[in-house]
Amino acid sequence: MNWWIIFITFLAVNLDFFFILIFLLERYNLRDVIIGYLGALLVLVTISFLLGKTLAIFLPEWILGILGILPIYMALHDNDEDPTHTEKHGPIITTLITYLAVCAGCNLSIFLPILTNLTFQQFTLALLFIAVLSIAIVILIKGIGNIPLIKQAMQRYSETLMKAIYIGVGCYVFWDSGLITHLIHLL
Repeated sequence: MNWWIIFITFLAVNLDFFFILIFLLERYNLRDVIIGYLGALLVLVTISFLLGKTLAIFLPEWILGILGILPIYMALHDNDEDPTHTEKHGPIITTLITYLAVCAGCNLSIFLPILTNLTFQQFTLALLFIAVLSIAIVILIKGIGNIPLIKQAMQRYSETLMKAIYIGVGCYVFWDSGLITHLIHLL
């Protein structure tokens, strides 16, 4: 098992979500964001491990690109704050759902080839490693998000920036999965 590959894969898969974590940490407390983020990440990594070989046999990678519609929908769905509007979900569930919507396609398509060849013992160690990385990243991002200049910029531009990131992530999932290339070849 190559720890560097797991580390680099973790960073690559989650890089776009690190920016979203700043927004979530501005809105929710650290513990709730860690629990939601960690829960969603561990679910997706486990699914990648358990179903990796099966998905590779029955579903071509480009089909996973359809998941790119989820973050685009979230960006276009008007979710502005309304004082009379009460949240449907708590902070843990909101973080978990946000991560699943934004990162499911990337996680499944990128972690699949890396995790499917691991033994159960190796996977358990990799899962523990990813959990530690996840907690450390959220704490680090919380610290970065508390820098006054970044905090001021986030308060001013966070809504627009978050929507732009969601749309960008959705388009990236379309492209990276091969969905766009596949559709072009069909035409």
